[in-house]
Amino acid sequence: MPRKTPGKNTQKPKASAAKPAARGKRTLSLAHCSGAEVFHRMLQDEGVEVMFGYPGGVLLPIFDEIYQSPIRFILTRHEQGAAHMADGYARSTGRVGVCLATSGPGATNLVTGLATANMDSIPLVAITGQVRTSLIGNDAFQEADVSGLTRPITKHNFLVKDVKDLARVLREAFHIARTGRPGPVVVDIPVDVTVNRLDGEPSLAMNLPGYKPLLTGHMPQIRAAAEAINASQRPVLYVGGGVILANACDALRRIVAKGRLPVTTTLLAMGAVDESDALSLQMLGMHGTVAANRAVQNCDCLVAIGARFDDRVTGKVATFAPHAKVIHVDVDPASIAKNVPVDIPVVGDAADILGKLLPLIRTVDRSPWLAQVAEWKKKFPLRYAAQGKIKPQEMIAAIGAATDHNAIISTGVGQHQMWTAQFYGWRRPRQIITSGGLGTMGFGVPAAIGAKIGNPKSTVIDIDGDGSFSMTMVEIITAVHNDVGAKFVVLDNEYLGMVRQWQELFYGKRYSHVVHRCPDLAAVARGFGAQAATVSERTEIAGAIDEMLACDGPFVLHAKVDPEENVFPMVPAGKSLDEMELGELGTLA
Repeated sequence: MPRKTPGKNTQKPKASAAKPAARGKRTLSLAHCSGAEVFHRMLQDEGVEVMFGYPGGVLLPIFDEIYQSPIRFILTRHEQGAAHMADGYARSTGRVGVCLATSGPGATNLVTGLATANMDSIPLVAITGQVRTSLIGNDAFQEADVSGLTRPITKHNFLVKDVKDLARVLREAFHIARTGRPGPVVVDIPVDVTVNRLDGEPSLAMNLPGYKPLLTGHMPQIRAAAEAINASQRPVLYVGGGVILANACDALRRIVAKGRLPVTTTLLAMGAVDESDALSLQMLGMHGTVAANRAVQNCDCLVAIGARFDDRVTGKVATFAPHAKVIHVDVDPASIAKNVPVDIPVVGDAADILGKLLPLIRTVDRSPWLAQVAEWKKKFPLRYAAQGKIKPQEMIAAIGAATDHNAIISTGVGQHQMWTAQFYGWRRPRQIITSGGLGTMGFGVPAAIGAKIGNPKSTVIDIDGDGSFSMTMVEIITAVHNDVGAKFVVLDNEYLGMVRQWQELFYGKRYSHVVHRCPDLAAVARGFGAQAATVSERTEIAGAIDEMLACDGPFVLHAKVDPEENVFPMVPAGKSLDEMELGELGTLA
């Protein structure tokens, strides 16, 4: 590189903004601040860049500060949308999502979003306004017991009754949300707390004597796990969303490669390993691949990492992985052996444990096992017949190809969610943004908006069903008004598809209240201010996807697909993973 010539540029360089100090290290001056001012200064200190929410009377002091705050505020059309946007932002970035709602119905409208985040261990801080402290318990206008309502569906919650406690509580809320097993935290703030002023500097020291998440794995247990893996002839890694939350995917991939270990993922862990890898078995469970389920049922060592043995994964628990020594790695000790007996428990952060496990893993010759796994993959691939009406699977596969399998994809819940998991082709972590444990319809639209705000340079697409899309499509207005260029693909089969599938297979085709007719969704989207298109013929698919991806702003692609296409493979409820329905291929036992 050539040296700079002295004197060439005599203009003084512009002063650059000082880098913020590490979280919790900078010196805050909060003396004589109002609670609303404390609120905003603490959020800035926590590195918050964006909030999602909706105003109301008891939040007016806070919104008066928002008027001049550097934090971007996204006004949603419904508080549920605010919670899901904060969730999509958090899942896709790894940062804490923040949402804000007023008292009473504003707070209760967050409940579905909080429960969704809680089931999937997503770090959120939800701020709710509350009636003034003197009115709490008097059934005041728009009063609700937010602490009581949210206690079962959050990691923790706070009711702040004194402005002196506000700064400390906010610091604690962010710390709890992002550490250990992440989760949503609610901070309920009465309006008088936001108006009252501090006399002096408040204490910022956290007071959490009972909260000490164990992050460092116990070395003897890690060695025992390594010995069991190395001694096994038919190992399988069963990877859950905790690996992505812990940012442990690099270590996981190195262990897979070094040990030549077949690996299957849950819905929330898709992308933790590249599905183009020969050792990837893709998803396991109710709608998992034949190869994944057969490998689990025939393995002699099952290594669960950041997974909780959900019923949609295990099928009939009594027959799950019957020949396996089970190793369970999880940061939450309460999750270990909760559903399935465990031989070697390892408590701690997945990144720490996998980092320590990597040098202990040996490359073992398991040629017969790898050959068997490869045979299952070849004999029972995911498949569909591209004939007749547009198949939802071919729309998803076409989107995967057009985006080089690199987009961030959100979904609602139903058949389209399972097809997206099966056919998109996942390459990296934090690609799939979907509701796992709670199964929340309506999640896809707002989650895509939150993910796009958190990743403005990435392509973000909501692949949705007509039922899920209809629940929250009003948030397209939010995307339009905030110039958020997320894309929305609606696979419209004119049914509530997953319920219809179960009624077909198990209730004699008695289709009770599952016919779901939508208006012209492209016209609706244009009315909202978005660009849109409709496809109903196979020859239109490629051009419509190209048009959608070329659009700078929000775009809705309404795809009319085969109304009675079913999701296969399928393990019926209460059945073993060995008992898979394969559609036209019959039952695999």
